[in-house]
Amino acid sequence: MCGIFCSLHVGCCGDTDDVHGGPNNTVYHELFERLKVANAARGPDAQGTHHVRVQGTSYGEAQAPPPSKTCGPAALKLDLEFFASELRLRGDEPIVQPHQQDGDVFCWNGEVDAYENDGAKLFQSIYTLSAMDDLPFLLGRIEGPYAFVFYHAESRKLYFARDPLGRRSLLIHKPSVFNPYFLLASVSVGDDQGYVMEELSTDGMFCLDVGQLCESKEAKLGRVNTTLPPDGPPLVPSLDLAIVPCDLAIAIDHLIDHLDKSVMLQVQNIPGRTSPGKGRAEVAVLFSGGIDSTILAFLAHRHVPLDEPIDLLNVAFQNPRKIQVQTDGNIGAIPKREKKRQLKAAEINGAVKESTSYMVPDRVTGLQEVEELRRICPGRTWNFVEVDVPYEESQAARAAVEAIMFPGRTVMDLSLAMALYFASKGVGRVRISAAPDDYQPYTSTARVLLNGLGSDELLGGYGRHRTAYATRGWQGVIDELQLELDRIPTRNLGRDDRVISSHGKETRHPFLSLTVVSFLVGLPVHLKLDPRLELGLGDKMLLRLAARKVGLLEASVRKKKAMQFGSHSARMEAGEAEKRGDLMIKTVSEP
Repeated sequence: MCGIFCSLHVGCCGDTDDVHGGPNNTVYHELFERLKVANAARGPDAQGTHHVRVQGTSYGEAQAPPPSKTCGPAALKLDLEFFASELRLRGDEPIVQPHQQDGDVFCWNGEVDAYENDGAKLFQSIYTLSAMDDLPFLLGRIEGPYAFVFYHAESRKLYFARDPLGRRSLLIHKPSVFNPYFLLASVSVGDDQGYVMEELSTDGMFCLDVGQLCESKEAKLGRVNTTLPPDGPPLVPSLDLAIVPCDLAIAIDHLIDHLDKSVMLQVQNIPGRTSPGKGRAEVAVLFSGGIDSTILAFLAHRHVPLDEPIDLLNVAFQNPRKIQVQTDGNIGAIPKREKKRQLKAAEINGAVKESTSYMVPDRVTGLQEVEELRRICPGRTWNFVEVDVPYEESQAARAAVEAIMFPGRTVMDLSLAMALYFASKGVGRVRISAAPDDYQPYTSTARVLLNGLGSDELLGGYGRHRTAYATRGWQGVIDELQLELDRIPTRNLGRDDRVISSHGKETRHPFLSLTVVSFLVGLPVHLKLDPRLELGLGDKMLLRLAARKVGLLEASVRKKKAMQFGSHSARMEAGEAEKRGDLMIKTVSEP
């Protein structure tokens, strides 16, 4: 995992001191340095910069106009600044980016395989291509997540892209009259007048040729299987594997195989295992106790050395609004005298409230599920890390979280980003005995975090899939699943990558391995879910049956709880009204 940042600025050849030339040079230079710092946090092991000046390029329509009337188009220069930071999770030798050879420059944030310094290897493959037209086909064979920027010196073209699912963040600012420069960055510095950042589209590979963006669309995800089930496909009344139809039984086995291989590739050969420190966790799971995170933890157990702990990161927020409702009820609707009595009692029992405020739904299910893992995975140390976030601490971090998640600005963006920010930080406590208060402080050492995102989108885990069936039948479900696949890159993954990487950690999504995605989108819809059945059975039916087959009996029937509600990171202010998740937030600096 790395942070990559590239800036392009058109200046005047006669202005030799103005590397970041043009109007508002001071503003741009300050922004440039702040973006370097933000992207350096993603890769604490090494950082590097490289500058390329291209002389005599022609003036293009997407570039800024000449900075003065004395510098015509023939006198323009093109300044490219590259910065990359490195979190070393593959290979035995340290690598410093950007990669460079004969004027070519490559910034890489991704995973080709788990065994080598894949950025260096991939750069050599690109460097030896006979034609740059072959670049999309080379990248199209990569299974893992990626974002990259590549400058080809001979053609003076800048290529950049994300993987088709957008599992690695890459933001883009396009030149404007007031901000006449081009930026690509893994993470921004939040809302700023110096740019208008957007998530880079995953529709294909892009090429900047002297200010003109040219689009190439060779890299594509498969489409959701549109085959409608036969009239009245057989109901599966329970998770009893003895009664499932043959085609469903085959799909269960294939899902387990594909998901197991995906997890294996993402947890093996982490460099930290070769260094001293036996007993240190190298892999963690963002763990709610739900079916998605539990099956990932179980499969990780198969491939992580047995003497190595696995951290289960479980976050809970002190939420004044929830505490008030749970302990006082609707206090605004009771008589004044009774209200005073309850408030006085609340002050006396404040310590009790404090001790119970972290027993949120995800904490309850997490504690239940870790016991099931301990039963069926003997010999493994499972560190159930209770990350408790006091209200004051969450509010103090809000400005930083808003900056990291930008350009995400909705209520839902903030509540999810908050949960991921504190969970991935991994600072909490672990229980050391069965005694009620026998804890010790614990900070997770894992830099690889498994995330169950993608399961609901691919397997039909949301309530809207049930609604689609009620209104439009199976065709409605197919259409909704395709919509889920189309919007994954812009709704979730870039934001989550920015938030988690701010702690110098890397999130990996086994459900979003392209092999797993291709398998699931190719399945007929009725083998993945059955909205005719009750919750806890029909939603993500295929995954529930797979969990049952590997022995996760309790997890297989657990109902979905959205992360922001399961952790209580949403709607924290006491007395705060319900807010739609798509509403725009006010920043902490706004009145």
